[in-house]
Amino acid sequence: MGPKTTQVYETLHARLAAGEYAPGDKFPSERALVEELGIGRTALRQVLARLVSEGRLEVRGRSSYRVPGAVSVQRPEGLEPWRIHGERDVYDNRWVKLQLWDVEPPGVKRFEHHVVRLHHVAITAVIDDQDRVLMMWRYRFVPKQFGWELPGGIVDEGEDPADTALRETVEETGWRPKSLEHVVSYQPMVGMVDSPHEIFVGHGAEKVGEPTDLEEAGHIEWVPLADIPGLMARGELLGSGTLVALLHILAARRTQGLTTVH
Repeated sequence: MGPKTTQVYETLHARLAAGEYAPGDKFPSERALVEELGIGRTALRQVLARLVSEGRLEVRGRSSYRVPGAVSVQRPEGLEPWRIHGERDVYDNRWVKLQLWDVEPPGVKRFEHHVVRLHHVAITAVIDDQDRVLMMWRYRFVPKQFGWELPGGIVDEGEDPADTALRETVEETGWRPKSLEHVVSYQPMVGMVDSPHEIFVGHGAEKVGEPTDLEEAGHIEWVPLADIPGLMARGELLGSGTLVALLHILAARRTQGLTTVH
């Protein structure tokens, strides 16, 4: 880092250390920081990358950062990662890639492990002012059942996941969210499958037309959030993205309720 970059790093580090931003707060945008601190965007991203690597910031979508939430548990130290000696393709098409990775866990003889690479996905839970969530009743042939799902789809090459979330919601439901917030990134089957999932929550929506993705669209309905636990108990919520998004919303509301009480 050059002198200016180091100075900006120390400034932002000091702000975070002093608690100027509360856990879970959205960090100022790159544009705002560039203008305030008089630094180029490339140099600023070096600073932000360092803060992310130190665990002081979290990446929430392209060019979006957030202060990590408060936790009491500490990260364990002294553990070694697996070594990856190589990988080879077994099967590859536009939808799925199957590979064999040559891996070596600490203290264990190296072996080949299957890895399935799928697409990067964005999923959206849109909430209206009546505490209802926009959902689709669809048939999935793999589990051979109908169920409720949130709109979502594949992030195209070079596309911002937030743009995917907006596009897929409109295509599959005909409703356009008025706002979108990225809440979590996760891997649904982290032991063998690589398929990053981005979860967004939107508030409010306007009807802009009918669904244009007829293969994906099913019966569209605004489902009361109060029904979610019952639908979950009946096994009618399909897909990990739907479950993660809805559980996040319910957990956040419970936390807010407890905070209000206390």
